[in-house]
Amino acid sequence: MSGIGSNLVSPPRYRHMPPRPRSEGKRTRIIDAAMRHFAEQGYHAARVGDIASELGIAKGSIFQHFGSKDGLFFEAYKKAVRSFPRYLDAPADVQGKGFFEILRYWLACTEHLIHEDWIPYRVSLLGNYGTDLTLKREINRFLLAEDPYGTVAFVRFGQERGELRQDLDQEMIVSILDWTMERFQDALLTEELDPGLFRRHGDVAEKKEARITQFLDVLRRAIGIAEP
Repeated sequence: MSGIGSNLVSPPRYRHMPPRPRSEGKRTRIIDAAMRHFAEQGYHAARVGDIASELGIAKGSIFQHFGSKDGLFFEAYKKAVRSFPRYLDAPADVQGKGFFEILRYWLACTEHLIHEDWIPYRVSLLGNYGTDLTLKREINRFLLAEDPYGTVAFVRFGQERGELRQDLDQEMIVSILDWTMERFQDALLTEELDPGLFRRHGDVAEKKEARITQFLDVLRRAIGIAEP
C-alpha cells in the first residue's frame, strides 16, 4: 500500500514492529469501540477523543496505534468486511442450485444479517459512501488485494458449472459482480438501516423480492449463459 498523499500509513517506527500480545489486545479493543462509534454517529461526527474516553486511555495512544482518524476507520472497515460471509459460505443445498441462486440467497438474507449485528454493515456503508476520496482509494485497494467476499472463487464456481459466459474475461465478470452486487445490496442495507430515505408503498417484503428477481434477471442477461 502506498503512503504517498495518504495519512493512513503509520509512522515508520511503528510500521514494522511486531505487535506484542498486550498491544494487540489494546488495538482490538480500540477497533471494536471505534466500530460502534462510527456506526452510531457516522464517520465525520465520530470523535477519537470520545473513543479514548470510553476506553479510559489517552487520545494520543490511539494515534500511536493507527496514525490518524482515517487509519482508525480503515482498520474498523477491514474488520467489518472480514466478518461478512463469503459467497461460497452458502449452505450446500443452496450451492447445489447454482450460481444465481446463491446470489438470491445472500440478497434475501440481508435483513436477517443486519438484525443479527448491524454495526459492521453500517461501517461498510460508511466506507463505501461516507468517507473522503483518499480513504475510499485505500478501501478500494484493500478490496482488490484481499477479495474478502471470495468473488474470484465464486465466479470460477459459476464458470465451472457452465452458468457464466466463457467469452468474457474472468476479471471482467468479477468486476461486474462486485460493482453491481455492492450497489444493489447497499440499497437494500440503506433501506433497512435508514428506512426514512425510501418511500414505502404496498407490501415491503413482496416489493423487495420482486426487486431481487429483477436484479438477478438483469445480471443473468449480462454475464450468464442464455438458457436454450
